[in-house]
Formats: sequence, C-alpha cells, structure tokens
Amino acid sequence: MIRQLSFALVASMIAVSLASAQPPQVKPLRIAIAGLNHGHVTGFLRSAERRAADIVIVAVWDPEPALLAKYAKSNHFAESQLYTDLDKMLDAVKPEAVATFTDTYSHAGVVEACVPRHIPVMMEKPLAVDMKQARAIQQASQRYSTPVIVNYETTWYRSHGEIWTLLHDQKAAGDIRRMVAMDGHQGPREIHVQPEFFAWLSDPVRNGAGALFDFGCYGANLMTWMMDNQRPLKVTALTQTDKPGVYAHVDDEATVLLEYPKAQGVIEASWNWPVSRKDFEVYGATGYAIATGGDNLRLRLPGTQAEETRTPPALQPQEADSISYLIAVARGQLKPAGLSSLENNMIVIEILDAARESARTGRTITLER
Repeated sequence: MIRQLSFALVASMIAVSLASAQPPQVKPLRIAIAGLNHGHVTGFLRSAERRAADIVIVAVWDPEPALLAKYAKSNHFAESQLYTDLDKMLDAVKPEAVATFTDTYSHAGVVEACVPRHIPVMMEKPLAVDMKQARAIQQASQRYSTPVIVNYETTWYRSHGEIWTLLHDQKAAGDIRRMVAMDGHQGPREIHVQPEFFAWLSDPVRNGAGALFDFGCYGANLMTWMMDNQRPLKVTALTQTDKPGVYAHVDDEATVLLEYPKAQGVIEASWNWPVSRKDFEVYGATGYAIATGGDNLRLRLPGTQAEETRTPPALQPQEADSISYLIAVARGQLKPAGLSSLENNMIVIEILDAARESARTGRTITLER
C-alpha cells in the first residue's frame, strides 16, 4: 500500500512539473477598429476572422451610423460593439491596440485620442496629408511613449525583404545608384472601390492629393528604407489629370524625382496603369534586382552570365504580415523600425509634401538640411 502511494505521489509530482513547464496560453490581442471608410478594412477583417487565435476585434468606431450598420451586418458585430464616439469606445473597451481605417486626414485625430491612453495605433498608408499633421502625430507618440506604425502592403513582400538582404545588407551589387518604383492601378473608380472610399480618395483635403499621395507613398517609403532614412537633397515632381471627368480635383498621374548625394530615385504613381502593379527596381554599381509583386524577383549580380529568377525566402514570423507585426509591437516584443516606423514615414510625408509643392509651382524643391 505504501509502495502504491509512493508511485501515485511521484506520478502526481511529474504531472505537475510537466504542466508548469508548458508555456502559458497567450490570449488573442484585443483590437478596436477606428474608421470604416478606407476600403482596406475589408481585407483586414477577413484576415482577423481567420486568425481568431491571434486577435479579437472588441469594438468598432465610425462617425457614420450607416457605415457601422453595413459592416456590422457583413461581419456579425454585435450592437454593443458599435460606437460613433471614439473616446467613448476607447474608455469603454480599453483595447490593447487600434487598427485605423479612416481617410488620411483623420489619422492625427485617431492618434491624439489613442496615445494618451497608451494604446498603440496602426494606420493605413500614408501617415498624414502634410508635415503639420505628421509632426503632431510624431509629437503625440513621443510624448506618451506609445508606438504608431504605418501599414503598407509592400512591407510584407518577400521580394522586398530579399532586395534588402542582397543589395542593402550584403551590398551584392555595390553602392545603390538608382531606384525606380512603379505603383498604381487603373483608378479607384475604374476598379470599383466602395463609394465611401472613392469620396475621400478624390478629395485633395482628405487624401492630400490623388495618385501622388495614394501611390507615391509606396516608392518614397521603400527608397527611404533602402537609403537608411537619408532624406533626399531635392524633390522634383510632375502631376497631371488625364481623366478630369472622373478626378476633377486631384491628380491621377504623378512622377517624382529624388536626388540623393550619390543616387537617384524615380517614383511613378498612377491611376492610369492598364493593370495593377507594385514594382520596385534597385540598381547598384555592378548589378540589379527587380521585384514585381510579393514573391517575384529577378536578379543580375556580378559573376552571373544572365538575369536569374529567384524565389525569395519567407520573412520572419513577427514581420510577415501586418497583424503579426501589430501584435509584436503592441506587446513590446518589437520596436517599430524600417518601413513601418515613424522615422521613415516622417521622411515619406516630407517627400510627398515637397512633391506636391514642386508640381504646383513647377520648381525643384530643395529640402532644408
């Protein structure tokens, strides 16, 4: 009998030891949605639904009751989750992070509501409509030591990660001499974006411009990253509106030239491409890399006889997509850096601001040193 009790005691102790050795179960990150008039919210909600073990949407805010009702119906949100007052939502549900899908002009207001409550914010690109708003966001983030990150689809492209490794870190093609970014599609109206999305994309106040801000930000973001957050010396831009009957108040075509001390950047942003594209080309002194979409990469490096096609390796799990990155940042596992960081995106807005002024005046804009 004593021997049986001894065996039972030992078994119990082993079970307790094994249980304590297991990692604690991590609860899903509690996220609130701020704004519904940015069309990218649809894709985010689909991703969130597939990743219920990682995140849970606890509340949704938008000032328009009709938009709230529309998304509540399609996403099965309860009435208690819906708010038309942002402050009330933040105080009532106390989310761990906020994912923002407003027009660009409203980004600053969301940040200024969230960061005093120490709630990290992720927003869709670009950061702001001008440098005044960008500085307000930066100052609020710094004052309350609360991260603000900017989400670009292209941040999560494996092809861009491989360009960074080869041409930036390894300098496999020598010094970077030229970068070309081509971003855009046939136009918001032409691809049938949601009416609420089109309404502000075609508004120069709420969008900052047209294609210049909507798609010019991608190239500015990537080039600033490749140049280690070095600000260009000069910015020259040309914008025009090829479809004034559709885009009466904003540009639908933009080309921006960036001058660096030893390199040039060319940003081609358009709502007139015959197809959707997000291409990025980087040329070094002795080779080049061309990314055409998320996983497509062509290379010509020293010692090779011809251009080759390469399948890029996967990104690190915490940096593979916007949800994983937001979770890591909100829980203090990663400090915002690179493409998503405020440091990079302050320069992006400085470039876009200068490009808008250059297009307006017909002059090259020299950035203050």
